[in-house]
Amino acid sequence: MQDNTLWWRGGVIYQIYPRSFMDANGDGIGDLAGITDKLDYVASLGVDGIWLSPFFTSPMLDFGYDVSDYRDVDPMFGTLDDFKALLAKAHSLGLKVMIDQVISHTSDQHPWFQESRADRHNAKADWYVWADPKPDGTPPNNWLSIFGGAAWTFDSRRRQYYLHNFLTSQPDLNFHHPEVRQAQLDNMRFWLELGVDGFRLDTVNFYFHDAKLRDNPPVPAGEAKTLGAPDANPYTWQRHVYDLSRPENLDFLRDLRALMDEFPGTTTVGEIGDDEPLARMAEYTAGGDKLHMAYTFDLLNTPRSAAYLREVLERFQRLAGDAWPCWALSNHDVVRSATRWGADEDPVAYPKATLAMLFSLRGSVCLYQGEELGLMEAEVPFERIQDPYGKVLWPEFKGRDGCRTPLPWSDAENGGFTVPGVEPWLPVEARQLPLAVSRQQDDPASLLSATRRLLAFRRAHPALVDGDLQLVDVGDDLLGFVRETDDERLLCVINLTGQARETRLPMAVQAPLEGHGFTHERDGDTLRLPPYQAAWFAL
Repeated sequence: MQDNTLWWRGGVIYQIYPRSFMDANGDGIGDLAGITDKLDYVASLGVDGIWLSPFFTSPMLDFGYDVSDYRDVDPMFGTLDDFKALLAKAHSLGLKVMIDQVISHTSDQHPWFQESRADRHNAKADWYVWADPKPDGTPPNNWLSIFGGAAWTFDSRRRQYYLHNFLTSQPDLNFHHPEVRQAQLDNMRFWLELGVDGFRLDTVNFYFHDAKLRDNPPVPAGEAKTLGAPDANPYTWQRHVYDLSRPENLDFLRDLRALMDEFPGTTTVGEIGDDEPLARMAEYTAGGDKLHMAYTFDLLNTPRSAAYLREVLERFQRLAGDAWPCWALSNHDVVRSATRWGADEDPVAYPKATLAMLFSLRGSVCLYQGEELGLMEAEVPFERIQDPYGKVLWPEFKGRDGCRTPLPWSDAENGGFTVPGVEPWLPVEARQLPLAVSRQQDDPASLLSATRRLLAFRRAHPALVDGDLQLVDVGDDLLGFVRETDDERLLCVINLTGQARETRLPMAVQAPLEGHGFTHERDGDTLRLPPYQAAWFAL
């Protein structure tokens, strides 16, 4: 019998952005009761669990990633009892529940910060990162905020600057302080004792800063910039040596793992935005004593050729050791993959091929809500933009609202997301209505049906869930690799282009596998893949 405590290893986790999933109370904003109502749909996909983006008490200046109470539900999403009902329903359907934890920073409305900023001598005076100005009154160093401008804001009460890697209203906690580390571990214990199955850790490499506050160096001319921010953002002009990914973080991750190990079957997945993301992923997940898994922005960016994908996989394997990745093509922070990668491709066949690739990689998978429908990035007019990130960098970067618009459940008014006559918090994208769940639900040719087939196919083949991966040469335009366990060896070949491609099979194969919904032609050891098709063979 399979050890269910390892459900996450090779598991598929469906990401839910609560504001935009389903509105049960008719106020135009998604809520926990709406998620509970739609969990049968999520379970029908064949995923292993869900990850909920933040639903905690918050002033919502960064839509929940600015927490003012780590142990309660914001009233716009419901109550703690609503969360308990969601948890019980999910577990009854066999779904694990992971929740976001945003512990590197709080809202400036959090009682901790209110106390800390009052003066330099209170009990929480050192719970945040405070520093004196330079003699000329300027900030302590050159660190930049991801959301634009300096990462420091002056506070007149303390006559000091405080650090914020994001909005000025998101002050960074001082993880060098042992009481801060313990307080955040205690907050996570609260949710573990309620029964959650794990955490997605926001900005997991941002917890510690350089205690000496040294300046970051510039990116040398001609060298690659970080993938963790848009190219138009000056944040990408620095090498982030001192403001994140500090070595002290490893000891905290070990303390976190010790907490998780008290609750068998729970797991962690960390978000890593770093200059060397795959190396950091390997460092943070290797050894079995830190994170269970992590994801980076390597597949959440614009490069998408077979050569690029091979390079990512080669680099990860070179660095990884026993590290375990979690791969994603879309999430709440990036342009949806159907647009970012597939704008010039077939709108149904191309997303289907990318999901075939994603579900065949070695590692776990995060599937973002609407990805199973092939939703394109929504166009949100400037006057409806909610994301503070987009308001600062518009129009070169339009923010993250385009991937956060409400999920279309039907082609009725508001996509069935909320009641007729109510304006949703972000507009429903009219181009997405023909892709609504109700339109795809019973169509065997739809991407939704293909997603269910592919997930069932993945579950039926242990090598796809937990096998090793070895890249094989199938030509420049195709992606090929072998997945292998002790009991099963499979060859996967995927054509992500809009042209038919031909290759010689790199090894002797047995019969092709069935049940995935893709087609190919074979003549001896020559494999021909039509556009956007894939083949799997037993070895």
